[in-house]
Amino acid sequence: MKVIQIKRKTKTEKRYSKKMGELIVQVTYIKKHLLGLPIKTLHKYRETYYGSIKDCNDCSLSR
Repeated sequence: MKVIQIKRKTKTEKRYSKKMGELIVQVTYIKKHLLGLPIKTLHKYRETYYGSIKDCNDCSLSR
């Protein structure tokens, strides 16, 4: 078993943007794990309808 691992997981989340309103998108989290326990989220991003990749900082969970 490795001590430090990098894992990628995709979840469906509700997001809100000013231009499009409420969105239901696939958000991918890249996390660092130590002995199987998550330590830190390194990056999170989402894929748009057209296939481009965007950072999750441009849309928030609240209105």
